[in-house]
Amino acid sequence: MKTLDTFDWIAIAGYFMVLVGIAIWIIRKKQENTEDYFLAGRNVGWFVVGASIFASNIGSEHVVGLAGAGAGNKLPMLIYEIQAWVVLILGWVFLPFYARSGVFTMPEFLEKRFDARSRWILSVFSIIAYVLTKISVTIYAGGVVVSALLGIDFWTGALSTVILTGLYTVVGGMRAVVYTETLQAIILLLGAATLTVIGLEQVGGWESMRETITPEYLNMWRPLSDPDFPWLPLLITSTIVGVWYWCTDQYIVQRALTARNIKEGRRGTIFGALLKLLPVFIFLIPGVIALTLKMRGELEWDSPDQAFPVLMSNLLPSGLRGLVAAGLLAALMSSLASVFNSCSTLFTVDIYKKLRPNTPEKKLVRTGQIATVIVVIIGIIWIPIMANISGVLYEYLQKVQSYIAPPITAVFLLGIFHKRINGQGAFITLIAGFIVAAFRIVLELVKGSLDPDGILYKIGDVNFLTFSAWFFLFCILLVIIVSLMSPAPPAIKTDNLTFGTISEEEKSKSKTSYNWKDILVSILILIIVGWVMLFFNGK
Repeated sequence: MKTLDTFDWIAIAGYFMVLVGIAIWIIRKKQENTEDYFLAGRNVGWFVVGASIFASNIGSEHVVGLAGAGAGNKLPMLIYEIQAWVVLILGWVFLPFYARSGVFTMPEFLEKRFDARSRWILSVFSIIAYVLTKISVTIYAGGVVVSALLGIDFWTGALSTVILTGLYTVVGGMRAVVYTETLQAIILLLGAATLTVIGLEQVGGWESMRETITPEYLNMWRPLSDPDFPWLPLLITSTIVGVWYWCTDQYIVQRALTARNIKEGRRGTIFGALLKLLPVFIFLIPGVIALTLKMRGELEWDSPDQAFPVLMSNLLPSGLRGLVAAGLLAALMSSLASVFNSCSTLFTVDIYKKLRPNTPEKKLVRTGQIATVIVVIIGIIWIPIMANISGVLYEYLQKVQSYIAPPITAVFLLGIFHKRINGQGAFITLIAGFIVAAFRIVLELVKGSLDPDGILYKIGDVNFLTFSAWFFLFCILLVIIVSLMSPAPPAIKTDNLTFGTISEEEKSKSKTSYNWKDILVSILILIIVGWVMLFFNGK
C-alpha cells in the first residue's frame, strides 16, 4: 500500500477544518431543551434529513464490509444495499403515524400504541444492541480504515476518532450530528464514485472485469439449495431486517423526526432512498474491481475487508487519495455520532425521564450529554474485543441483525396495520423474541463444541437466513394469538395510531403533505431497484 503524502494530508486537514467550523457554528446556538438537543428543534429541511439518513447508514463498516462482500464472493449481500424501497416505506407508511403521535423515540411510540412494558423492554434492548453491534462494528471497521490509510496503529486511529466524534456529539447534540453528516455524505459519495470510475478504467471496463471473474460471480440469486445464500430466505429475511432498520430503529427514524413537518420528513426519506441506490455502484463494485486486479496479479491484500482501502491507496492520485481517506473517516465519524446520539436519546427520554418525570429540561439535556460520554467510554472499552473479529465484517453484521429484527418488525407492523393487537401480545412477543435471538446467537458461538447429531447443534446450524424467516413467522403468530386471547386495546391506544382509525382531519392533512413529484420520484426509485435486481443475475 502507498502511504499518504503531503497533498493527501492537506486534503484531510481541510476536511477537519470545515468539520470543526460547522461544529462550532452549531454549538454556539442555544440548546436549552430536549427537543433542541435530541431532535435539532424539529426544524430541519428535507435535504439535510435525507443526507443524514444516508450518512447514518453508510458507516465505515459498510464501506469496508460491502467492498469486502464484493471481493469475497458474497454478492448476495448486495440485497441489503438495494433497500431504497424500504426507506420509502418509512416516509409513506410509518412516518405519518410517528409524527401524529409527537414522540421522540421508537420505544415511546410503543408505549402510546401498547403500554409502558413494551417501551421499557425495547429501550433497554436497543441500547444493549447498539453497543454490541453498531458501536463495536463501527469502531472495528474504523480501526481497519484508519490504520490502513494513515499508516498509524489500530489503537491510535480508533481512539482518536472515537474521542473526536464523541466530543462534538456531546456538545452539539442532534443538530451537530445532522449537519456534519450532510458534509460527510457529500465527501464520501464524491470520493467513492471517483474510485469506482478510475477502478473500472484500470481493469479495462465492465466487460473486461466480467471476463476475469466470470459472469456467474455477479449473480446475487443463488438456488434454494445454496448453503449460504438461498434466494427466497435471502429475500424474506433482508426485507424483515430492512423494515426493522429503516422504519422502526431509533438510529434512522430519529433523523426523519427532526424535520420541520411531515412534508419535509417524507421528502427527506425519498431523498435518502435515492442516495441509498448509490452504495451498490460506489462501494460493492470497487470490491469486485479489487478482486479482479488480485486475480490478475496487479494488487495484493490478505482479507476481503482490506479490499477498499488497498484499492484506494494504489489507484488514486495524490490529494484525491487524501480526500477519499477523509471520506472514509467521515463515514466512521457519522456512524459513531449517530449511534452516540441515539443511545443518549433512548437513555434520557425512555429511561431517566420515565424514572424522574419532573426533571427540568436543562437537566435532561445535561443527562443526555453525560449518557453520551458513558457510551463513548464503553465504545473505547470494546476496541480490544472487536480487534479480534475475523471474517467478512458485513456478513457478521447482517447475521446479528437477522436475529434481532423479527420480533421488533412483527410488533411494529401489526401494531400499525391491525388495531386488535394489544399490549399483552406486543410484550410477550418482544420478550420471547429476544430470548430466542440470544439463544440462537449463543448456539452459533458454541456450535463447534456440540454433538453434531443433537437438536441444539441442528438449531445452531440452520442457515441464518432460513432461521430468521421462520423466526419472523413465529413472532407474527405469537403476537396475533396472545392479542386475541386477551382483551382488545382501548380506543385511546389505537385512534390515529393504526390504519382504519385515522380521522378525516388527519387524512386531509396527509393529502396536502405530498404532490405528484414525490410520487414520481418514488416510482422511479422502485424501477431502479427492480433493474438492479435483474441486472445482477449472473448472465
